Order: sequence, then structure tokens, then C-alpha cells
Amino acid sequence: MRDILPALRARCADGIPFALATVVAVHGSAPRDPGAVLAVDAAGTVVGSVSGGCVEGDVFEVAREVLAGAGTRLVSYGISDDEAFGVGLTCGGTIDILVRAYATPAEREDLATVLDLIAAGLPVAEATVLSGAAETGARLVVRPADTSGSPGTLGSAGLDAAVTDDARGLLAQGHTAIQWYGAHGQRRMQEVAVFVRTYAPPPRMLVFGAIDHAAATARIGSFLGYRVTVCDARPAFATRERFPTADEVVRAWPHTYLESTEVDARTAICVLTHDPKFDVPLLVAALRTPAAYIGVMGSRRTHHDRLARLRAAGVDATHLARLASPVGLDLGARTPEETAVSIAAEIIQHRWGGTGRPLGELTGAIHRDR
Repeated sequence: MRDILPALRARCADGIPFALATVVAVHGSAPRDPGAVLAVDAAGTVVGSVSGGCVEGDVFEVAREVLAGAGTRLVSYGISDDEAFGVGLTCGGTIDILVRAYATPAEREDLATVLDLIAAGLPVAEATVLSGAAETGARLVVRPADTSGSPGTLGSAGLDAAVTDDARGLLAQGHTAIQWYGAHGQRRMQEVAVFVRTYAPPPRMLVFGAIDHAAATARIGSFLGYRVTVCDARPAFATRERFPTADEVVRAWPHTYLESTEVDARTAICVLTHDPKFDVPLLVAALRTPAAYIGVMGSRRTHHDRLARLRAAGVDATHLARLASPVGLDLGARTPEETAVSIAAEIIQHRWGGTGRPLGELTGAIHRDR
């Protein structure tokens, strides 16, 4: 949704009817994850993607039918039949796609509420009935427990309450999933399938050290969807002009800033200072956080010296093992931009458990269990 957010908000603001196709389930190898969307407006303009091109043509036709009044539809696509020119996925997986219209002002206004929250970086979840003993396409917006207002309904107070509770749990974890309930919200029943799409605030990337490598890393961090902060104690280097793509540039001692800012289990920390007076106190602070990734730049000699200093500071082997140092995957990188790609590749590998090896050397499914 985030990749076409401006286009969807513009259509809502301008009163343009459109249909939205959303990937709600993936089985096996498929190009896009649940939550990927494609929109088709009344003029036939398309934004977004649900399959990287494999089934877009057919989804376009379904979206036009739904927008013309055919009603919300749940469609599935499996392996394509090349000889019969059948529509499907060449990669061998299957996907389920929900197509619904936002044809009326009220429907677009409800969606605009969600889009505005996403644009503001505020957490929100959207629950939609897929099938079973409730109306397909019925929709409920869920906010965290400390906020009020849940526009929409799934058909019964019991179902709304159960889904709201579960959606808040999924939202806290940043997970999207299909949940099953009884018609009135009973757990451990299989009568109603509900797709819960969560929109947690973007994960943070904290880049320490205002050097050329940091500028390149900030750019690729923004490209990957992180909210990027660059921090350096030197006013001459920590400037907005040097880091135009960063969400914020902070002038402070790195460890002082890290100890005062929010770090969660999705945060990536990139320490590019390779200066002991910055590195050691910063890494001691970083290793106390639940950050998903802590990468540290430097040569192997610098790395060994850094480990000795950290041990002297009281950091044990278990914590030292969390460090990705020297930072990045072995891509043969030379330039700051190539190094940033190496760092980004390692962050992705840590996130999804990849091997870091060429896919051509491996066998089995390319896309791991989502």
C-alpha cells in the first residue's frame, strides 16, 4: 500500500471511483507478499502490482467488473498453463486476491481515513472478511488500544470485538495474517475468514558517522522503507545538505543520542564512525537494545581492536556475537554506494534468514515461508 499511497490519496481527494485488488494469501513461490495492491480507476488507469506482471491483465478485467457493480470478489491464481494460454503464475505458487470497489464518497472517505493514518506514520490495521458466514468485503478499521474509534463493522459485535483484539496483537508485532472465527467471534472455529492487514510505522535505521558511506547508506535505507536518522557529533558534517534523503539529521554524541531515542526489534543500527572514542560507548549502548541488526564498519584489524576494547568495557561473548562486523556481505564493494548495497543486503539477510549465497547455487524454493 505504501508504494502507491500518494496515488490512492489523490483519487480519494478528487472523488475518483476505483477498485482495489489486494493479495490476501500466498502459497508457495509467488512474486508479491500479502498486502500488495493494485488499483484500477474509472478511466482504466492502473497503479501498483499484485504479481509482477503474471496476472495483472486478468486482475485488471476483474477490477473493471467490480467497479461496474459486480460486487466484491475473491479470486485465486495458480500455475499458468502455457499451452492453453491460461492466466497464472509462472513461478509455481498460488495467490488469492480480494477485489473491492471504492465507488461511493462514503467508501472513499472510509479508506482515506486509513490512508491518512498510514501517511502520518501512525499504526493502524484493516480487517476484511474474505469468506464464510459474514459478508465478503465487510471491513473494520482497528487502532491501538489507547486510541478511540473503529470505523466499519464485520457484521456482529462479537466478531468485531474478537477481530479488534487479535488485530491489535498483530499490529504490535507488525504482522499481516488471515484469522478464522465463528460467526459471532468465537475462537477456534472456521466459519469466517478475516484478512488482517497491519500498517505499523516504518522501522528505523540509525546511521552513526556523517561520512560518504553514511550518505549512501541513508539513501538505500530510505529506498527500503526505513525511517532514517543520521547522527554525528560534528556540526560541520551532520548537516541536512549532506544527507537530503534522511528523515532527520542529529548533532549529538552517538551514545548519548542512542540512549535517549526509541529502538525496537525492527531497528537497524549502522555504526560507520570507526573511531574508538565514538564506537565503544556507542556499541555498549547499542548492545543493550533489542535492535534487529547492529552493523559496524572497519577493517579486520579495527574489528579485532574494537572487540578487545568492548571486552575491556565488560561486554560478554554473547553480546559481541550480535555484531555484524566488519559490516556487510562480501560483494567486492569498493565505492560508498556499493558498500551501502552490501550493508543493505546483510540487513535483508538478517531479517529473512537468507544464506547470502547466489540463488543459482541453491535448490528448493526461492521465496521462503512468509
